[in-house]
Amino acid sequence: MATKIRLQRFGKKGKPFFHVVVADSRSPRDGKFIERLGSYNPNTNPATIEINFEKTLDWVTKGAEPTDTCRAILSYKGVLYRKHLEGGIKKGALTAEQADAKFAEWLDAKGGKIEGKKEGLTSSKEEARKLALAAETKKNTDRAAALAIKNAPVEEAVEEPAADEATETPATEEATETPAAEGSTEENKA
Repeated sequence: MATKIRLQRFGKKGKPFFHVVVADSRSPRDGKFIERLGSYNPNTNPATIEINFEKTLDWVTKGAEPTDTCRAILSYKGVLYRKHLEGGIKKGALTAEQADAKFAEWLDAKGGKIEGKKEGLTSSKEEARKLALAAETKKNTDRAAALAIKNAPVEEAVEEPAADEATETPATEEATETPAAEGSTEENKA
């Protein structure tokens, strides 16, 4: 019997949630399975992966073939790297202590990357929230200023007509001077 490590889909439409299971390769996707190894939730950022490491390592060592997506998940969690190191121990290339040290070093580096991504996501969310708050504050002050202008009491402008009279007076004087000047030129022609 050929066994596969694969995903079983759960969840609602548009929000999938998967169980990582060991199943006969001939059984349907969501059908009968041999053992449940963990879960995978791609809806969170970063994706939430919970796997029973020892059971999964045991099945991979026995020869269960992971699907492409499960291979990526198992690689991400370090199951395949651990299997690789155990192969080195069997061949005599490494001792168990060296393999454990390499695996612990790999886990620390992987944990640092994951924490860095989480911090980057939270800082970008925080930055976006601050920018949105600043934009909202600016918009509110603009609205308040527009309302203040709109609701300001209308004062009757007493000084404005005086200013209009001052500008109209020189125009009237020019108009009176111009006909006199024209009349004098007509008298000279006659």
